Amino acid sequence: MSRPHDRDDSSSSPPPPASPSAPSYSSYSVWTRNLTTPLREFLRTEVGSAVVLVLATVGAVAWANAAPGAYAAFWGSDLVIRVGGHGLSQDLRHWVNDGLMTFFFFVVGLEARRELDMGDLRERRQVVVPLLAGLSGMLVPVGIYLALNAGHSTAHGWGAAMSTDTAFALGLLSLFGSRFPRVLRTFILSVTVVDDLVALCVITVAYSGSVSRTALLVGVGVLVVVLVLHTAGVRRGPVDAVLGGTAWVAFFLSGVEAVVVGLVMGLLTYAYPAVRSDLERASDLFREFREQPTPELERSARRGLAEALSPNERLQRLYHPWTSYVIVPLFALANAGVTIGTDLLSRAVGSPVTWGILLAYTLGKPCGIAGSSWLAFKLSKGRLRPSAGWAAVTAGGTIAGVGFTVSLLIATLAFHGEQLAEAKLGVLAAVLCALPTTWTVALVVSALPPRWRARALYGTAQGFVDLAEPVDPERDRVRGPHDAPVTLVEYGDFECPYCGQAEPIIRDLLASFGDEVRYVWRHLPLSDVHPHARLAAEATEAAAEQGAFWEMHDRLLDHQGELERRHLIRYAEEMGLDTERFRRALRSRAGAVRIAQDMESADLSGVSGTPTFFVNGRRHHGPYDVDSLSAAVEAAVASAR
Repeated sequence: MSRPHDRDDSSSSPPPPASPSAPSYSSYSVWTRNLTTPLREFLRTEVGSAVVLVLATVGAVAWANAAPGAYAAFWGSDLVIRVGGHGLSQDLRHWVNDGLMTFFFFVVGLEARRELDMGDLRERRQVVVPLLAGLSGMLVPVGIYLALNAGHSTAHGWGAAMSTDTAFALGLLSLFGSRFPRVLRTFILSVTVVDDLVALCVITVAYSGSVSRTALLVGVGVLVVVLVLHTAGVRRGPVDAVLGGTAWVAFFLSGVEAVVVGLVMGLLTYAYPAVRSDLERASDLFREFREQPTPELERSARRGLAEALSPNERLQRLYHPWTSYVIVPLFALANAGVTIGTDLLSRAVGSPVTWGILLAYTLGKPCGIAGSSWLAFKLSKGRLRPSAGWAAVTAGGTIAGVGFTVSLLIATLAFHGEQLAEAKLGVLAAVLCALPTTWTVALVVSALPPRWRARALYGTAQGFVDLAEPVDPERDRVRGPHDAPVTLVEYGDFECPYCGQAEPIIRDLLASFGDEVRYVWRHLPLSDVHPHARLAAEATEAAAEQGAFWEMHDRLLDHQGELERRHLIRYAEEMGLDTERFRRALRSRAGAVRIAQDMESADLSGVSGTPTFFVNGRRHHGPYDVDSLSAAVEAAVASAR
């Protein structure tokens, strides 16, 4: 396949078929599973979890209508957990709401912390707009609800009309695929975290019973101890589990909603990228275990592997599937059951509770989120702006109109009997309305001319740059036009099988986008796992002295199993290079300085594995298949225009 605008006259040959021993390629490769990034792991199960959540909701409604007595009796059954002479007693529904949902909010807190430490929210100015949008996206719906319920006893249920369901919202967004930019996911997640935190504070203040100050102070004190330990670098799973459990019991006994402990514990769990030195140490430990498989070395290897990843990432992997596929659907099954009969429907038509919740979500959420974002932009004279375009922000507002988990949680605290049924009906109706309203926004945007559509979706905000060392056409190995609007940088290793799998993807992408993309290769030989990688990198630099970098680059990736010195010299002969000059360059390690510089820039950019891609300075967080990379490049082209 031809490649336009190479910096030298290298020819190319198509990649050979994958050998049977090579790892098979999939859109979620081993590399992408090992190098998880902000939001990606949290989003991988969105569609599946949303489907399970919908099925659980439908099942709850069907159960409540088929056997209302059995439904109420089952979830009203008492369950006592006793240790010695002490015990905690609640019905099943409250054990789900107060106990299991703690893990859901823990996962939300983990992801929020990850965004603050490693994601778009590292630039603290980017926090301001989602913070304002989250607060306004709650105040405006509450105002609508209170306006419709003024003078009624139902006004005290205003808390049920303000909170977005994170799982449902991100699941709904995933249904629209590439119609909205990926950065909208970060914006929605940031808004919903603010939403959840404020909602839990509202539950604590407005919907908790009598509060025991002593137990509350104990719970807060335990959380302060966790903060001090984490700040000091003491992060041990068993210690955190004991302290978190103690804080939960203290909050429970205090009368304050204990689920707040999950969110706080998640926010206190730091996230950081894997450091290459830690990965190399883990490789050494595993190699020692491979040579001498003893229990002691097995424990050392296991500990080394665990310490190479941040606790935040490991805990997300552990709990996210359980919260997505078990806990949240179980919550829906326990709380969404409402007996829908003619009596309820006739009451709901004139019920200020039902209409207050429905209009709060369908009108209040979009107006509050989009309106506050626009005001922040205007009042700051453009210094504060959302990370997405205004059409995407509006869609984020309609998607945020999905109020389910926390809304039902507050409804069960604020209402009883007929009013609770009316509130549940309003919540379910708001969920049903969120899809068509968001679809309407998508249709309007799709009808815009391409340039206007790109601006409406992607906006003009300057994104956070992850690439520490900017691309220098005079130094870097560049393929493509120097004035291309999009630059794709790859840190690669010639012996890495996943770099070999990514190579034909890159070729297809360059052919598809033509003059709009330039491609940069930077060396990152992982010598601890690939013994021939550094010599192969030096071979490409030796070939570069004769204007054949890209030809040698392509040949090495096409023959990753043959990278010994004799193979490299044979390739130079086949390419028609001056082999004696090539030999001298290899012996003198003429390219070692450049390779070391590339590796240093990789460390500064937080790169610890290969292949790692950057699109216009932003690290690519998805898999390296054609669709994912093309979507990232297409978004960058639209922003550049």
